[in-house]
Amino acid sequence: MTDAPIADEPFDTSVTDSSVVYEGAVWDIRRDTVDYNGHEMVREYVDHTGAVAIYAEDDEGRVLVIQQYRHPVRLRDWELPAGLLDVQGEDPLEAAKRELAEEADLEADDWTELVRFNSSPGGSDERLIVYRARGVRATAEAFDRTDEEADIVKRWVPRAEVVAGALDGRLTNAALLLAALAVDAAERR
Repeated sequence: MTDAPIADEPFDTSVTDSSVVYEGAVWDIRRDTVDYNGHEMVREYVDHTGAVAIYAEDDEGRVLVIQQYRHPVRLRDWELPAGLLDVQGEDPLEAAKRELAEEADLEADDWTELVRFNSSPGGSDERLIVYRARGVRATAEAFDRTDEEADIVKRWVPRAEVVAGALDGRLTNAALLLAALAVDAAERR
């Protein structure tokens, strides 16, 4: 046994075949055949572009949450402003700045990476990076939104309310919960 802190470890396998079995409007389903410990194994997963989310705080320490419809879970859930890493070659931090402007008509002076995580490692290769944004202010112009973003509801709430909502099961968005709990833990240290 080692005394080193636990950490996820890269594990290389030989992918003997990989193909897109379904090409979707936003992401695809990929099927990989893998040589795993001398045995052939087939796995299908959502081939995802990755995403960013923004934990934006105002001068009172409140966090910006937005509510929008999420079809797969049939909810208008409360979440952080977020978006796909779907612009070829775009830096994740630049994508976060773009998404904050597009979804919340905000920009910020201070940006730090808060947490990164794999959203559902058994079924998707999505990696999500959450940035903490401070020094937040309105953009010069409002963004024109369509589809499920057209009726976004924006609300500034105390972090304690988000943490309580997570622990009570009233809030379920993974990026929101992880970010709020990470900030809460960091502030308590």
